[in-house]
Amino acid sequence: MLSDKTRSFLALEEQYGAHNYHPLPVVLEKGEGVFLFDVEGKKYFDFLSGYSAVNQGHCHPRIVAALTEQAKKLTLTSRAFHNNLLGEYGQFITRYFGYDKVLPMNTGVEGGETAIKLARRWAYTQKGIAENQARIVFAEGNFWGRTLAAISSSTDPSSYEGFGPFMPGFDLVPYNDTAALEKALSDKNTAAFMVEPIQGEAGVVVPDEGYLRTVRELCTRYQVLFIADEIQTGLARTGKMLACDHEQVRPDILILGKALSGGLLPVSAVLADDAVMLNIKPGEHGSTYGGNPLACAVAMAALTVLKEEHMAANAAVLGEVFRKELASIGSPHIETIRGKGLLNAIIIRHPKEDAAMDICMELMQNGLLAKPTHGDKIRFAPPLVINREQLLESVAIISRSLRILD
Repeated sequence: MLSDKTRSFLALEEQYGAHNYHPLPVVLEKGEGVFLFDVEGKKYFDFLSGYSAVNQGHCHPRIVAALTEQAKKLTLTSRAFHNNLLGEYGQFITRYFGYDKVLPMNTGVEGGETAIKLARRWAYTQKGIAENQARIVFAEGNFWGRTLAAISSSTDPSSYEGFGPFMPGFDLVPYNDTAALEKALSDKNTAAFMVEPIQGEAGVVVPDEGYLRTVRELCTRYQVLFIADEIQTGLARTGKMLACDHEQVRPDILILGKALSGGLLPVSAVLADDAVMLNIKPGEHGSTYGGNPLACAVAMAALTVLKEEHMAANAAVLGEVFRKELASIGSPHIETIRGKGLLNAIIIRHPKEDAAMDICMELMQNGLLAKPTHGDKIRFAPPLVINREQLLESVAIISRSLRILD
């Protein structure tokens, strides 16, 4: 039963906000580590982590300190002028991931748009594709945002229906299908293949072992850029700093976002070597807020925390524990458990169409927040600061909540 206080907040959003989301009926006002607190003071385990934007935990003190210190000095100049942190940040992040250059943006979808522009320009200036003929290949089931370009590559009707016409020059192949991919890449007009190493929004779809290595080999063979969308899978979430690291492959263009700021503000980045990045000249791409000093300070702190607090290792160990403990529940309502590190999902087996939402509502009542995706799937992605005791307590909540379907 919702309190009058909670109802008042929900009513304000309903009246004055666009109806483009359907959130759970909980109103949050505080976050700390792995926990969220609502306006009534109730505590919840956060098993969504802002769609992996809060890998370092809510309001991590070191990242907050970097933000508040920089916010007192300088937050924005635009790129019309230099600022004292952009070069330092550029050096920091390029050395961190091993690329020549970074192009800083704000949101993940801007990162995706930037990567596509870079790939098209490279295709015309370096590969020799005729003007306006460059093709970008995507995997079916992809999700990288809801701009017109992003939905033009989508196979989800809820994303694209009623929003056409769509961006030309995009092709789709089945995810985890290297034969179909090779056929698409062999087209002389193909500039790039953009793919999530693990498909998050699709329900944590993990490809076969060796898929990414084959992607790398095919892209090299056909002179096609390999663009890795690591916005959700990167930054220690899957038990490695990048999901690509599991197969020791290096994409030509790397897109980062979400946890690049620890959830404090929108920060994204596109990394590439000079042969790709330097095809963009002044005035041809940019962002008012991209590379602002506040974002630079926060991103450096966020990346430092990930390494110094060994969050990838924690995700690797506890991910194994989590999947094993979920399996031990033995619930007839869990059809599949899949994931890597602390990016996991279950597929619900039940005749009721909205059974996954029912479970998430019960989870909320029992003190854990998660959200269904694509109807019958529930993602479980807690902050990477979670410890074993907290993880086991969370599994107990999941086990108890599943019984609502009995």
